[in-house]
Amino acid sequence: MPPIPDKRYFSIGEVSDLCRVKSHVLRYWEQEFSQLKPLKRRGNRRYYQQHDIQIVRDIRHLLYSEGFTIQGARQQLDGKGRALATLGEGAAADSLAAVREELESIVLSLAH
Repeated sequence: MPPIPDKRYFSIGEVSDLCRVKSHVLRYWEQEFSQLKPLKRRGNRRYYQQHDIQIVRDIRHLLYSEGFTIQGARQQLDGKGRALATLGEGAAADSLAAVREELESIVLSLAH
């Protein structure tokens, strides 16, 4: 999937493109997943933030790749937390360790 651009708000069309999910599916998922709550402003227009996009990607992965039902995906997101919902325990630890190593190398390079 394409990287999430560094901006604050995204329209439903942009999120649809970034997550490869149709707009009507996003609106349906808002009803089914309490974690997915984009801001609504003028005329009920939806404004998604980066964390919302990550939730959509997590939901998409659970439903389409892992084969969960809506209810099963909801339980996975409730039980594991949004950020690490799609990673197994070992993969999550490996990812965090890699980030830590990268940060430590940056700090060391700045110190010299």
